Amino acid sequence: MKRVLITGAAGFLGSHLCDKFMDNGYKVVGMDNLITGDLSNIEHLFASEHFEFYNHDVSKFVHVAGDLDYILHFASPASPIDYLKIPIQTLKVGSLGTHNLLGLAKEKEARILVASTSEIYGDPDVHPQKEEYWGNVNSVGPRGVYDEAKRFQEAMTMAYHTFHGLETRIVRIFNTYGPRMRLDDGRALPAFMSQALEGKDLTVFGDGSQTRSFCYVDDLIEGIYRLLLSDYSQPVNIGNPSEITIKEFAEEIIKLTGTDNKVIYKPLPKDDPKQRCPDISRAKEILDWEPKVDRSEGLKRTYEYFKQKLNK
Repeated sequence: MKRVLITGAAGFLGSHLCDKFMDNGYKVVGMDNLITGDLSNIEHLFASEHFEFYNHDVSKFVHVAGDLDYILHFASPASPIDYLKIPIQTLKVGSLGTHNLLGLAKEKEARILVASTSEIYGDPDVHPQKEEYWGNVNSVGPRGVYDEAKRFQEAMTMAYHTFHGLETRIVRIFNTYGPRMRLDDGRALPAFMSQALEGKDLTVFGDGSQTRSFCYVDDLIEGIYRLLLSDYSQPVNIGNPSEITIKEFAEEIIKLTGTDNKVIYKPLPKDDPKQRCPDISRAKEILDWEPKVDRSEGLKRTYEYFKQKLNK
């Protein structure tokens, strides 16, 4: 059995990756410091002899005994409410954490995939965003702590690839949603759903004309899995190119939840991207991947999860 280390294992995406690799016959080592992760996301795996967990901050020296075939680095705060609260830890996990894990991959002769983000494109001047686009990022703005951590992560990863010959993969993740998101993580979908479920008006920032492209988590995980096992070392966008304005998205949530809530408007945060939509031509060509789950179906599944979560 091949053995994989997944950092950020108790988080939204990390926990789904743990499931994916367990289901495909891997031994999984999960690692998380639980600052934003939740053990309830992976507690169903603890009974398996093929799963082990370490409560550890990857910004500090990382050691895992035994062989490793793959490393997936998904440790990082991922929503503005988190990385604005802990900006230095966010920078450290993208820089020191990435350096530690690249060193571990080199020692173990393992292939490593790092989780980058559409945020490296900043407030884009190019639409939709292709991997060749260098981005428009304010390095000293409030969002810069996350954006620049990920940009540094990509640069460090490619340096290890070119200088040490390390097998590396880089996924640029666009807006993703689904079960195991935190209701309080501040991103649009959980914010809208929690407000609707609590009978509150839905808060839209700005005039709501800014766009996002939402990808259901199962589709994203499949794309990441294919990228890891591919022979491609350049960055790849994984996301759903079905673009929607935030105002329209809020209205979809109101319709789905059957509430009579209204949409209220507040000032747009500094450097909030006006458009976000992936060009997934590279993923289609290299990975034979594109999203399968329609947004209406994905939202139904996510809504049911949040209802159960609140009922508990």
